[in-house]
Amino acid sequence: MFKKYLPLAVILLAAVPALAAPDQETANPRPARSATTGLMRYDANKDGFVDRTEWTEGQEARFKQLDTDKDGKLSKDEMFARTPSAAGNVLPSDRQLERQDAFFRRVDRDHDGFVSKAEFMAQAERNFARCDSDKDGRINTAECRQALRRQPVDRAKQER
Repeated sequence: MFKKYLPLAVILLAAVPALAAPDQETANPRPARSATTGLMRYDANKDGFVDRTEWTEGQEARFKQLDTDKDGKLSKDEMFARTPSAAGNVLPSDRQLERQDAFFRRVDRDHDGFVSKAEFMAQAERNFARCDSDKDGRINTAECRQALRRQPVDRAKQER
């Protein structure tokens, strides 16, 4: 069942920037999330929602950021890169590696071993559409959380 939610979860998690090392003086080991992290960091006009244009621009910027060798496509290493120097950054478990591999194969529609910008953006569009449950062209964190709880559309029907 989790495999059905993996594409959306990975893209949303990929959108979260690496967290800075927590302040040693604070008792809370996790920094508070702000509007500049996660999905809402794409809210350019700060209206509390991410519209399709903001999402698309944010995902294009994300692709550019991930494409470290600037060849216009993402390898699996680029797509799931982690900054080793970031505090609390650990190597993924075997299960996480399996999930990343399965997600990468799903996004790589032409099975060439790379995710093109078109493939990346197509997945981003599917994620936006899934989160936009009320179909008003805007999403927020609460709407996406609700979408993750919903049963996804049958893949066979979705690809017809």
